[in-house]
Amino acid sequence: MNYIIRTLYPSEYFLLEEFLYQAIFVPKGQQPPPRSVLQSPALRVYVDGFGQSPHDRAFAAVAEGRVAGAVWVRIMDDYGHVDSETPSFALSLLPEFRGQGLGTALLHAMLDQLRQAGYAQASLAVQKDNYAARMYQRAGFQILRETEEEFIMVCPLSERK
Repeated sequence: MNYIIRTLYPSEYFLLEEFLYQAIFVPKGQQPPPRSVLQSPALRVYVDGFGQSPHDRAFAAVAEGRVAGAVWVRIMDDYGHVDSETPSFALSLLPEFRGQGLGTALLHAMLDQLRQAGYAQASLAVQKDNYAARMYQRAGFQILRETEEEFIMVCPLSERK
């Protein structure tokens, strides 16, 4: 598949809400939650006011003429929060674009950008059953702690090659 990774334009920030919904892990055989879940304060931190902080960064994967996926980071008190200096990741793809390498490309693009910007590490939270957990580990994320359902992971950026 042909695709490009580029900066997500401010005029496209509204797309982050859809990608936030797509980032919700739904175990096989279960129904996705209603879209109203996006109004919960725990999820609003990912999108509200995005672009207003110098720590807000986002990339898009563009395929077949449209934004097929996005990765964005910000320093926020989210599920993957570890401290006030570590940006937390959100990454997702539209369902028809999963499993084709776009997520890995987005992940590496953002890790490279954060390393170049001087961040010491990045963090995220991922459900233990989510296949993406393996992708994050291959990219250098390490389990910092875990809950019953998820891993809180960090990627030391100074060690990334």
